[in-house]
Amino acid sequence: MASAPMTQPTRPRSGLYEWQRFVYRYLGPGLRYIALIALALLFLFPFYLMIRTAVLTQPEVSSFDWVWWPQETHWRENLEGIFNDQTAPMSVGLRNSAIIAGANLLLQTLFASMAGYALARLPVRGSSLVFFLILSTLMVPSAVTFIPSYVVVANLGGVNTLWGIIVPGLFNAFAVFLFRQFYLDFPVEIEEAGRLDGLSHAGIYWRLVLPNSVGVLAALGILSFINSWNAFLWPLVIGQNPSSWTIQIVLSTYITAQTINLPYMFMGAVVGALPLVIVFLVMQRYIVEGVRLSGIKG
Repeated sequence: MASAPMTQPTRPRSGLYEWQRFVYRYLGPGLRYIALIALALLFLFPFYLMIRTAVLTQPEVSSFDWVWWPQETHWRENLEGIFNDQTAPMSVGLRNSAIIAGANLLLQTLFASMAGYALARLPVRGSSLVFFLILSTLMVPSAVTFIPSYVVVANLGGVNTLWGIIVPGLFNAFAVFLFRQFYLDFPVEIEEAGRLDGLSHAGIYWRLVLPNSVGVLAALGILSFINSWNAFLWPLVIGQNPSSWTIQIVLSTYITAQTINLPYMFMGAVVGALPLVIVFLVMQRYIVEGVRLSGIKG
């Protein structure tokens, strides 16, 4: 009759083992959450300062007595002040920024998508050379092309016009590169099915490829919208008339050599940042996707 296997006597667990188990299971996650909350509060602190200053008056901003939140807020007065300012009305800046950012979102993304598909799929001699020349423009600093671009736009009559601000930024070499890399990995079977149905390259692009590129289109479109909304130098040089000022230029008028109006500037910053915050909260998944696509290799 087989004997039962001998079992090793279990050693009593030491206090050090129990402490390590407690730290690993309970204390470790708690410390991580505390660290994440502290970092979140640190990153939100500038937003708190912006909103706090936006509801103060000019004497309260200049006062040395710090208060975390004023007993009486003046958000309505400051909000009405920035929209009723005859020199630089906020409504004009919001309208122009929305038009410029919306046009760049649609046209820049569409043109980059068309160029990327042509470079990735059309069997044209010299396409590799064209792609190399497009990539070479990324190596040229923007300061080198700034003055020539202004001279061209000025000779075409684009100063103090919205199209003079929009048109030079419609071509984006980086977006073309990303779209080309995306279309190189696009399933060939979908395109072959379109050819069997008698579609041309243009038909395949419009009916099959473009509808299946919503993710990358949204990602790069949102990034283009944010960059256009925050642009300052080129709209400042081209939009010399207040009727063509963007929101960033309107904000700069609140701090000049003659006047410093911090409550108006911070209230305008809150109003100007609100569309970007909404876009980020709604479309943050596509923004992360756009950042991920920047590392594609083809």
